[in-house]
Amino acid sequence: MTKPALTLLIAAPRGFCAGVDRAIRIVELAIERYGAPVYVRHEIVHNKFVVDNLKAKGAVFVEELDQVPDGVPVVFSAHGVPKVVPASAAERGLEYLDATCPLVSKVHRQAERLVAAGKHILFVGHAGHPEVIGTFGQVPEGSMTLVETVADAEALEPADPDNLAFLTQTTLSVDDTAAVVGVFTRRFPSIVAPRADDICYATSNRQAAVKAIAATCELMLVIGAPNSSNSVRLVEVAEREGTPAKLIQRATDLEWDWLEGVTTLGLTAGASAPELLVRELVDRLATRYEVAEREVVTTHEDLTFKLPRGLQAA
Repeated sequence: MTKPALTLLIAAPRGFCAGVDRAIRIVELAIERYGAPVYVRHEIVHNKFVVDNLKAKGAVFVEELDQVPDGVPVVFSAHGVPKVVPASAAERGLEYLDATCPLVSKVHRQAERLVAAGKHILFVGHAGHPEVIGTFGQVPEGSMTLVETVADAEALEPADPDNLAFLTQTTLSVDDTAAVVGVFTRRFPSIVAPRADDICYATSNRQAAVKAIAATCELMLVIGAPNSSNSVRLVEVAEREGTPAKLIQRATDLEWDWLEGVTTLGLTAGASAPELLVRELVDRLATRYEVAEREVVTTHEDLTFKLPRGLQAA
């Protein structure tokens, strides 16, 4: 029986970014250097496949530092942690490695500088996300106000509207953030903007890559975790282009009835999803379809980040 034809447009860039690559490598090198177990506070990145692989190598994932026993190394996740966490680790004499993405660390330093200059920060982000918690934990309580939506921005009544600055979570929707920032600049003309866009290059690039193919697809599949902010944003980007989109973690999550009437399928992966999962999905599609793959490249990425000094010789 002849398989139906399926054109598969694969977005590029997709998948792992430099910060995720670095964070995973930090855990792997820590296990090599110290031996198992190495504890990791919070999921190192938001991807179950990656986390399970690291568990198999000897990583133990916990939510809080008090779950880490004395005398074992601990790694802090790529999302960043409040200052109190490394301070508490140091007090206990724990050896720790900070896998915070350097682009998140850059936002942390900006927050410190702005507060030191007497500014109140409007922080655009999602309540409860580890990156938001980590950034708020860099500055004294009350120094920042979380703004999630345009409606939040319109409702703000700051005590000193002429002494504001704004920063953003690195994994937001580019379009949504621009809308919120537009409200800031209209309502508070003297607000201080970050020197460069806080939304990271990988988030922006992956959203642009989805925009480039979504309109020509009948369905978009995004490989990523439901708690991965940048992956969820990719689904939203496709839907805004008028294309239905589904977030899946593995090829086995694919439901065949989604593909009824679909002749052109779009595919991408969030910044914490490995390429292996993309190929796994392509292989599953090929069991029922004659797949014609085409990669659509919107930009090339070659950024890498240095490992922490203590691991560079590992």
